[in-house]
Amino acid sequence: MVKIRLKRFGRKNHAFWRINAVDHRSPRDGKVLEQLGFYDPITPDTAKQVQVDKARVEHWIKQGAQPSNTVRRLLLRAVDSGQAAAIATPAA
Repeated sequence: MVKIRLKRFGRKNHAFWRINAVDHRSPRDGKVLEQLGFYDPITPDTAKQVQVDKARVEHWIKQGAQPSNTVRRLLLRAVDSGQAAAIATPAA
């Protein structure tokens, strides 16, 4: 069974999290099937705190992956990373 959950990175008191698809038997910081996005609570702009590849998340959910409760809440306020890159780089 595949779960969509967080993996911790960063240093003490400055953590950020990657949103990953993982096997449910692996530990929190263990082997990852695919990285789907990230959550950085330290970023002052709340719109940029959560960025996710929504197409890949939908793919994994269609395959039967279950998001954790925290990831489920984060997905509701997520910005698609493809759209965020397009917004960050203005057209010339």
